[in-house]
Amino acid sequence: MKVEREISRVVLPFAAGVAMTVWSGHVSHIRPCFYSGLTMAVILISASFLLFSRNRQIPPSVLRSAICICLASCGILCGLTSELLSSSRPYADSIMESIRAMGRETGRLIDGIDFKNQDTNAILKALIIGDRSDIPAHITESFRSSGASHILALSGLHLGIIHYIFSKILSLSGNSPKAQMLRSGCIILLRGLYTLATGAGASIVRAYLFIIIGERSRFSNSFKSTGTVLMSALLIHLTISPASMKEAGFLLSYAAIAGIAYIFPWLKSIWPESEDRIKGPVRRIWESAALSISCQFTTGPLAYLYFGTFPRHFLLTNLIAIPLTGLIIPASLLTICMEAVGTSPEIMKKAVEALISALSTALDIISRM
Repeated sequence: MKVEREISRVVLPFAAGVAMTVWSGHVSHIRPCFYSGLTMAVILISASFLLFSRNRQIPPSVLRSAICICLASCGILCGLTSELLSSSRPYADSIMESIRAMGRETGRLIDGIDFKNQDTNAILKALIIGDRSDIPAHITESFRSSGASHILALSGLHLGIIHYIFSKILSLSGNSPKAQMLRSGCIILLRGLYTLATGAGASIVRAYLFIIIGERSRFSNSFKSTGTVLMSALLIHLTISPASMKEAGFLLSYAAIAGIAYIFPWLKSIWPESEDRIKGPVRRIWESAALSISCQFTTGPLAYLYFGTFPRHFLLTNLIAIPLTGLIIPASLLTICMEAVGTSPEIMKKAVEALISALSTALDIISRM
């Protein structure tokens, strides 16, 4: 908790500074003299803090205020730098285009799978590569009305499932230190390529940062709470891409994790642990419900602000949609891989189509309630 509290004191003022910049509109009209003056102000504030912090007679409240001002100024500077330099991107665009071509090729492979219902291909593309362009309007509306829009948008749920699958496959390499290091490197590399190939949306970048921090923590033998990882990822994300703060996906993604970090533990503790054969499974259902409530508590106001809707049956939706998604993604990945090598059994296609049909039908029923 102490580490989490300390990193929060660093991240929150910095995030506030970034928010002041990105939400104030475009800054391309700012004169160079003002930009230089702001840069000098940040440097002077930082130097002043380092100088006066050695004086023990300064009240702690003054030092804390100086730190907050310094960090907020750094956030403002970071936001301005990102805005002013956004037009200059040397050869990075060509690399990104090559990686994203992998995602488009996967989309074409999914389109080529012979499902009886063409809606299955469209939903599968959304679940695997985040391409929702071919989904019919009525399906999109049923997902939105039932509160399952996050299922169609690539997020931590999707990357988490894929991360779990690859971790289990790579665990066959052994548990020696070298094998673990190689496995972590492969996981980070493969997940990074997947993140870029699918467009590097704010929510999936957040999930990828969680994976990197988690792998780093595992090798340093240091446990990091969800709140600590959240703040660390937020700091890195805003430093790399300050403009992401204006995206709904960014705000909803971090708000959902905030609910999991700070509300879910309290809700989870309401139902005590039990080894009873009946109470045990019921408690797991309660944990799933508590997780959904925690996320909705923090994301609900933002969703209403951005989209003007609040799903009334979100609890029922998530209790059905999340387990089904957890089955659909592994089965779909296996089917896609087998399709790529030309040996895709009909039973696999039927299983994937049945699961996606069950998900779509369930959400359509809920949306009409």
